[in-house]
Amino acid sequence: MVLVMDNTATVDLPSCELSRAERASAAFRQKVKNYAPEIELDYTPAIAREMRPLYNKLKSLFSEQEWAVHAPYIKAINELKKQRNAVILAHNYMTPEIFHGVSDFAGDSLALAKEAARSDAKVIVQCGVHFMAETSKILSPEKTVLIPDSKAGCSLAEAITAQDVRDLRKQYPGVPIVSYVNTSAAVKAEVDICCTSANAVQIVESMNAPRVLLVPDKYLAENVNNQTDVEVIPFEGRCEVHEQFTAPIIRSFRNAEPDMKVIAHPECPAEVLEEADFTGSTGGMIDWVKDNQPEKVMLVTECSMSDNVAVENPNVEFIRPCNLCPYMKMITLPKILDSLLFMKEEVFVDPAISAKALRSVQRMIDVKI
Repeated sequence: MVLVMDNTATVDLPSCELSRAERASAAFRQKVKNYAPEIELDYTPAIAREMRPLYNKLKSLFSEQEWAVHAPYIKAINELKKQRNAVILAHNYMTPEIFHGVSDFAGDSLALAKEAARSDAKVIVQCGVHFMAETSKILSPEKTVLIPDSKAGCSLAEAITAQDVRDLRKQYPGVPIVSYVNTSAAVKAEVDICCTSANAVQIVESMNAPRVLLVPDKYLAENVNNQTDVEVIPFEGRCEVHEQFTAPIIRSFRNAEPDMKVIAHPECPAEVLEEADFTGSTGGMIDWVKDNQPEKVMLVTECSMSDNVAVENPNVEFIRPCNLCPYMKMITLPKILDSLLFMKEEVFVDPAISAKALRSVQRMIDVKI
């Protein structure tokens, strides 16, 4: 086994994989050189000087060797997006070199799509997973929406289909259906209204019905059910990152760090939320850390978010139970550069589906909270 630096982190690869990784990197660099020879992907002294202020901000997260890989890509992407009249949206689960290095807007999926819609940019590069890119396209149909890797899916979004929603309507006639935004455009087109983890309780109660279906996240539905008098009927979808957390895991961290605070995402199982000091959306978790400045904190969610929040809260020690989303980690700096340079991979939504999906998203936006 050998250690090799890829474009996002130091990873452990079998020796047989080393030449393949090196060849792929060299091939991409040659492709860039042939198409855009003005783009410099070597870590020159000039790039080192120019990128030093950003490195000083992020040096707690990266070694000099790692930064030498990232810095040329960050510079190239930031220059190219201006030429393309593009904005880069980075979800809170993106790695720090993306989140802090190239993003124009960073946050949760819906906040990103709304910011992009307000922007004058003609091109949106969605650094997140595919349903997020679809949502951006739904809210900005006239803009070109790119995703650096179209295979970046989501276990939660893939847990439910449009046909599943139609079947639920037959099984529960007259019961409103609320969909988490972590769903495909086709699913959004079939439901009554969308919600986020931040506003799910308010959206469910806005339906003015004794019973409401909340799809697809089982744990989010159970969490909402515990906070309202409305009967919330769950679906069986789960996030493969958040469902890995358990109460014994949280207690083991508490035993090791008794003075730390635990804040958890509502996609976690109920037993985990019962162990937490605070439960909230990714945005809510970030605000809680910023406002409370705990001495030590553990964010029970995707691992990269702790790195991103730590940069802005240097006085807080982050205890990291590191569960990574394999789909979010498919987005890398080289893929972002590739996407911008060659205007790929473009995301399309059928106009008929988009119009119906927009209605459910807009209904959520219009709810006064």
